[in-house]
Amino acid sequence: MSTARDGWELQISERELARLTQDMEEAHRDTLPAMRAAAADLAAEQRDKAQSDRRGGVADASRRRFLLGAGGVAAAFALAACSSSDKKTSADSATGAPGGSPTASASASGSSKYTGDLKVVALATALENQAVGAYKATLEAAKAGKLGTVPPAVATFVTTAMAQHADHAKAWNAVLTGAGKPAINNVPLSNQAATLKALGEAKTYGAVAKLALQLEDQAAQTYLFATYNVTSPAGIATAATIAPVEAQHAAILNFILGQYPVPDDFLPVDKAASPTLLTV
Repeated sequence: MSTARDGWELQISERELARLTQDMEEAHRDTLPAMRAAAADLAAEQRDKAQSDRRGGVADASRRRFLLGAGGVAAAFALAACSSSDKKTSADSATGAPGGSPTASASASGSSKYTGDLKVVALATALENQAVGAYKATLEAAKAGKLGTVPPAVATFVTTAMAQHADHAKAWNAVLTGAGKPAINNVPLSNQAATLKALGEAKTYGAVAKLALQLEDQAAQTYLFATYNVTSPAGIATAATIAPVEAQHAAILNFILGQYPVPDDFLPVDKAASPTLLTV
């Protein structure tokens, strides 16, 4: 049953939203061991690569992570409900979804201190930090009364999703520091100013949900893009374990907005973030 509050209507019941959020948290907890193990393998690979040229093959552990990653990709396809690829909105300019080929974008490295697979890791970390910041800003705006009366179930979803993004950012930062690179604790993305502007202009939690959906779609598709563009099996596995969680966030946001998430045959990557968004 929908609940109308302050000019915007929640499109599912608060009870149903609470149940979906609980399911989302359980799924996230189930992925954590595999995600952390794959991230540890990736950090070790990158350390070895920095010391010498790769001599062919990968460790047995990395091969196991790769098989796990393949399962994660299948799960991402199953959760393709969140993609809504046929629904382009003006928020694309805020999230920085590329209009061209992601493959072409990924080749650009510029003068970044992060190169190769580590550039994708840096991008993933920045995207996770961006989502954490967006959800944190949402909670602060809600507490200040800027978004109308926000149902408790919505606040719980926001808090839960924010914590999950923080877990993902921590895992990616462990890869960066393990490979001898600086951690990314801010949002070094060229679209961040536009994202913050869009958040600041939101007057209802429904408007924020639309922007959050763009961020979640972008994250899920970026991880899927990474699974067939990074060279490291452990990198593939890490991305593949996270992608379904981001897809679940997006699916729930679609329900909140009354956009029933009809699955695509394949999760697209037209909204995947380009590594050229990085400013470090």
